[in-house]
Amino acid sequence: MTTEVFGPQKAVAAAWFRQLRDSIVAEFEALEDRQSDGSTAGLAAGRFEVTQTRRHSDDGSDAGGGLMSVMRGGRVFEKVGVNISTVHGTLGERAQRAMAARGVPGMADDPRFWASGISLVAHMHNPHAPAVHMNTRLFWTPGAWWFGGGSDLNPCIEYAEDTAHFHATQKAHLDPHGADLYPRLKAWADEYFFVPHRGRARGVGGIFMDDHCTGDFEADLALTQDIGRAFLPAYVPLVDRRRDTVWSEADKDVQLVHRGLYAEYNLVYDRGTKFGLETGHDANAVLMSLPPLAKWV
Repeated sequence: MTTEVFGPQKAVAAAWFRQLRDSIVAEFEALEDRQSDGSTAGLAAGRFEVTQTRRHSDDGSDAGGGLMSVMRGGRVFEKVGVNISTVHGTLGERAQRAMAARGVPGMADDPRFWASGISLVAHMHNPHAPAVHMNTRLFWTPGAWWFGGGSDLNPCIEYAEDTAHFHATQKAHLDPHGADLYPRLKAWADEYFFVPHRGRARGVGGIFMDDHCTGDFEADLALTQDIGRAFLPAYVPLVDRRRDTVWSEADKDVQLVHRGLYAEYNLVYDRGTKFGLETGHDANAVLMSLPPLAKWV
């Protein structure tokens, strides 16, 4: 597929990621505005601060950018970031080797790339309300293109009914694309979000895919869109259910220790973190996922 043919499809995907970002930001601000019983609190609530981000190539030329939207110190969210970016350029040698090791064709001949996506991480005030991660993206090189991403739930205090709801909602959105898809992406998430040096998962799982290209762009985009559409109905009811649960200092201690595990994973293993830093994207945007406070025992 040539660059010329693929150009309009790139624009469609980038526009979708922006649309998804806007809907999530609006819903999270609405969560800040209302009480768990649905009434409006009438008190000062958290709002997102929006900053434009830029990526610069090695020669200093513009290589795209995006929006970093971060809320700190809200009534519900202690820190939440919803970032989008559309960047392009030439992969460095380390990134080329990493892509080649994953079987991406053409890296040695033409290391140009284009990438667009959305990335979200939420850390909550209440230890009973689960943290969450969501990311979807499109990556293109002259030799290949693919979609990737998913979402996973990261409670420090686990509730079986919350886990069941999160997974059931994702399954309902994936089933129209094939009955085998949810089990496969769930198993992939279980493997990807495992923390080897701790011998445990960082949360209760979700769905994850990478290098997804069937050759049918419209079908692959539709699947990626449904992964994004599943996020709010999978997550927001859990926040409403847990946001006012009474918690103790011991609960908060458990939360801070779990955040340490989350930080370890993102800094050591996460592909998105590594790619963003190695390709020169805004470091603050790349590291947005880190919690505001964490603790190690």
